[in-house]
Amino acid sequence: MRTAMESIKEMIDVNVVVGDPVETPDGTVVIPVSRVTLGFAAGGAEFQVDKGEEETVYPFGGGSGAGVAVQPVGFLVIGNGQVRLIPVDANVIADRLIDLAPQVLDKIDALIKRSEQKKEEKLQ
Repeated sequence: MRTAMESIKEMIDVNVVVGDPVETPDGTVVIPVSRVTLGFAAGGAEFQVDKGEEETVYPFGGGSGAGVAVQPVGFLVIGNGQVRLIPVDANVIADRLIDLAPQVLDKIDALIKRSEQKKEEKLQ
């Protein structure tokens, strides 16, 4: 078990979950983000078998297994004074709308304020 756990520990480190950053020519930094799932199981049994008066032999049966899955989640994009998460899964449109909602609300607010200023200017 110790050997199996040490091998798994060598395979999985922080660079698997949060990858190495890549800088683009315009200065934007892109960092891949993944989800790591790990499963491990081990078991064994000892059987007593009598071989007459000479000696008693205890055979052992055992095994272990492990599985590792690495699934890309998205990319952190850092640039132009913003940090964005661009997901890889199928719900990209919904996630993108949620990410853009604050910017859309700010623009709508700015339009309303400009409209009110124009009305005030016309009244004066």
